[in-house]
Amino acid sequence: MEIIRIKSITDYHRFRGLPKPEHPLISLVDYSLVQFPEAGKAVNMVMDFYSVALKRDAAAKLHYGQQIYDFDEGLMSFIAPGQVLRLERDPDLPNGGSGYLLQIHPDFLWGSPLAKNIKSYSFFDYSIHEALFLSDKEEAIILSIFDNIRQEYHSNIDGFTQGLIIAQIELLLRYCDRYYNRQFITRKISSHQILAKVEDFLTSYFSAEDPPESGILSVKILAQAMNVSPDYLSSLLKLHTGRNAQEHIHEKLIEKAKEKLAATRLSVSEIAYGLGFEHPQSFSKFFKAKTRKSPLAFRSGFTD
Repeated sequence: MEIIRIKSITDYHRFRGLPKPEHPLISLVDYSLVQFPEAGKAVNMVMDFYSVALKRDAAAKLHYGQQIYDFDEGLMSFIAPGQVLRLERDPDLPNGGSGYLLQIHPDFLWGSPLAKNIKSYSFFDYSIHEALFLSDKEEAIILSIFDNIRQEYHSNIDGFTQGLIIAQIELLLRYCDRYYNRQFITRKISSHQILAKVEDFLTSYFSAEDPPESGILSVKILAQAMNVSPDYLSSLLKLHTGRNAQEHIHEKLIEKAKEKLAATRLSVSEIAYGLGFEHPQSFSKFFKAKTRKSPLAFRSGFTD
């Protein structure tokens, strides 16, 4: 699979048939101007900058990993540098669409708190099918922020331009963070289905007779089983249960370890290997950190 690496925003504009950007490190364009590949042809690419898009009626399908999303409704998507994407033109739709496409090179944020804080917005690592849907009121707020960025972007650049645009970008991301939390709540059926699937998967995984070949269960494996991205899964679980995905895994692991220590004659080593630990010492250290007792001390409470 050939992957096109797009290192600069200027290269991206050239690649998508857009006018040269007015600033080399940031770009805001009308989505209707973006050119898509020829019908039937797919393009695989990696970009070295952040991308935030508000799209409606776009004539494309965007693939992220094994997921696909048709942009036929108004939604927002967030792409971090280094993600592999595949763009495919829908032959049944005309070129075009509406909305904004904001490209931000990390160097544009250099020296500002957002240069570091932008990595805390986990939705940049969500999959495409986990896009953000907006109500009419929410969309109006987001569009007003894009418009503020547009006015600064197209005005004469001075000593205030960068700081004002960065302030608007941070405001945009904070609103999107709020709206994602709203989406987790309002889409209760979908969220609760995932919660139930997580519980069923963890119970089944740690109840298997054979030791797991992959070692200790990772968030990545759990997320793949749920058909969502790791960050999306952790955010959803954190909101609804107060514990992220890693904490859910550890809680179930300790629960299963206690069960085996209390109700079986398996050695600590056998229990450790059965739960995916490569070394019994690692299991003992983990168990004591979580329970403040060693595995043998915990077991002794059931044998006295």
